[in-house]
Amino acid sequence: MSLLPDIKVLDLTRVLAGPWCTQILADYGATVIKIEKPGVGDDTRHWGPPYAKDADGNLTSEAAYYLSANRGKQSVTLDFAKPEGAALLRRLVAQADVLIENYKVGSLQKYGLDYASLKAINPRLIYCSITGFGQTGPYAARPGYDFAIQGIGGLMSITGERDDLPGGGPQKVGVAVVDVMTGMYASTAILAALANRASSGEGRHIDVALLDVQVAMLANVGMNYLVSGALPKRWGNAHPNIVPYQAFETGDGQIVIAIGNDGQFAHFCRVLGKPEWSADARFASNPARVKHRELLVPLITEALQAWRGPELAEALEAVGVPCGPINNLAQVFADPQVQARAMRVDVPHPSAGSVPQVRHPVRFSGDATAAMQAPPMLGQHTDQVLQQMLGLPADEIAALRQQGLV
Repeated sequence: MSLLPDIKVLDLTRVLAGPWCTQILADYGATVIKIEKPGVGDDTRHWGPPYAKDADGNLTSEAAYYLSANRGKQSVTLDFAKPEGAALLRRLVAQADVLIENYKVGSLQKYGLDYASLKAINPRLIYCSITGFGQTGPYAARPGYDFAIQGIGGLMSITGERDDLPGGGPQKVGVAVVDVMTGMYASTAILAALANRASSGEGRHIDVALLDVQVAMLANVGMNYLVSGALPKRWGNAHPNIVPYQAFETGDGQIVIAIGNDGQFAHFCRVLGKPEWSADARFASNPARVKHRELLVPLITEALQAWRGPELAEALEAVGVPCGPINNLAQVFADPQVQARAMRVDVPHPSAGSVPQVRHPVRFSGDATAAMQAPPMLGQHTDQVLQQMLGLPADEIAALRQQGLV
């Protein structure tokens, strides 16, 4: 059983934001049909190395980047830039519930694949457009890339070490976080539109922009600016509103300490053998600790030199003080909690034998998510989809392939 067993999604997206959205829908059991250009496919199919290896250790053509965002889908190669290909796609649209695309604003209109044209074919269609800057506004025609959006939208201005410390300056986030969050927002918008359609019977056009998402995800930092008018600074691994809440050096490496209230701070001080700190008026409350950050942090740093990281973590966890190591990815996937939650899953793959996947992080009671399937090879399901959805016989599909349409 799955949550979306009867939902058909046409995925006209490439790279990350759109595929991340449709991968979520596939995880929930929707039938996601990935429409790709014959012989080329999604750009990320070629974004390697690394590439998956087969059972003999030989490299396949499956790039890890592509494998990260396309599980559970069906791949159909279809050249909709040609009139005959566009006509086939419109026939698929007539049976679809959702279409999601990430082309430049207005570029699908010349193929008759814009929302207005497809709404006439299927009034119940949920049509989601993902772009860098949205369907309106002075930047609407610009292409949008995660890195540039992190700069334009202010995220880089608050990410990175302080200017007065070594290595200070703006930094992008290590993952294309705006793309990922845009995919998340788009998936929830599609689910909301589907829920609304169940009662209204009407489809929707959903306009999701990377820049809008990035501004929205500034969260409390954005609100701090709107409330105070003061520009936020970069704090590196520290926190602008909470102290101590950062990475510290111990005697054998770094540890993250995240103290969220005064009670936790008092426990922390006792573990360090410094109970007088929590009674000191300069440190007793979080506002006082923020005010006296430059005094308190060096004191903590000095005290931690006598500790080994694992021993400190064990002592702090015993009294309820949040903390943890800074793991590399080998340590992450070897972590007993990550393993207990089965976050890595190996699934069968037609050329690699099997490929690793990171499990969808949401769990439901009962059997509510689809069985995990590997990201499809290019055009793997073309014949199947055209036969099942459009009733095309094998000889007609062969003729379409000979013409370069599929």
